[in-house]
Amino acid sequence: MHDESTVRSAIETLKDPVSGKSFKETGAVKFVSVEKDAKKVNVVVALDVVDDKTKATMTRQLAKVVKIDLGFSGLSVDYQLAKLEKSILGRHDGPMYIGIASGKGGVGKSTVAANLALALTRIGKKIGIIDADIYGSSIPTLFDLDAKAPKATEDKKMMPPTSHGVQIMSTGFFLEGDKPVMWRGPMLGKMLNHFFYDTQWDEEIDIMLIDLPPGTGDVAIDIQKLIPACKMLIVTTPHKSASRVAIKAGYAARELKHDVIGVVENMSHLEHDGERLMPFGEGGGEDVAKKLDTRVVANIPLAQPKDGHHSLFSMEEDTGVIYLGLANRLIKTLA
Repeated sequence: MHDESTVRSAIETLKDPVSGKSFKETGAVKFVSVEKDAKKVNVVVALDVVDDKTKATMTRQLAKVVKIDLGFSGLSVDYQLAKLEKSILGRHDGPMYIGIASGKGGVGKSTVAANLALALTRIGKKIGIIDADIYGSSIPTLFDLDAKAPKATEDKKMMPPTSHGVQIMSTGFFLEGDKPVMWRGPMLGKMLNHFFYDTQWDEEIDIMLIDLPPGTGDVAIDIQKLIPACKMLIVTTPHKSASRVAIKAGYAARELKHDVIGVVENMSHLEHDGERLMPFGEGGGEDVAKKLDTRVVANIPLAQPKDGHHSLFSMEEDTGVIYLGLANRLIKTLA
């Protein structure tokens, strides 16, 4: 009966159906064991693509080598994505992931994500943002970044631009002017895969914020597949029209087995001439938190930065201090 070394050598002559390179060249054979009593081989193979068609093709080729050429009676094969281990998702000490979600658009979800990222950097954390709000990407604008394709490394990985100390990847970098995104589910998934697998993120990133599209849909499901342990922060305004659909977004996150770690009530109030006004009503954040069995982690006022920036608050402003408190609160929650 052949030993593991012989089996590995035989399997390594096969080729990856996508790259055309041999398994020996790509290092695709991650594990081989031989159960001599059962005349069975167990193999773990890493491929560039692991869809059902590719796996079926490779299993037939492996069966020919193992069963016909080498004479074993049994074969067990597990497949893994080759680029997973070379990506941010494959890091054993990788970052924590926080999804920023909302039930509807217009509640300031992306602005919250941007200012939270900035606040986290101010307390010493290395932060990245994936702008997964593909139809309405605004993160590049919030961070004053030009809409141009990122540079690439020698191995053709995208290098995320950095602004205010935050690394950022967004669909907005690849669009032509004001041309809208008109993609269906599969294209959305491919773009997300590029953000995770084909981007050269800083190895020291502590937290990756993911600015999700409002509502529920393909992107949320894809995020669950990519990052099952992603935490969720729900953004709403005090108004009932926003809070009611924010509850649905929270329930959807729960259905996808994500942990909802808090609710941010944005545009919570307005300070004017020493008086606190409630232009969007009140209580929406508490309603969402109660329904989702979590808590309101920040009440962000309706305010405009005073230092000249259009969206990002400085540490010298009250709103900037509120975001700093939110950052510290989340760090304690995630510890």
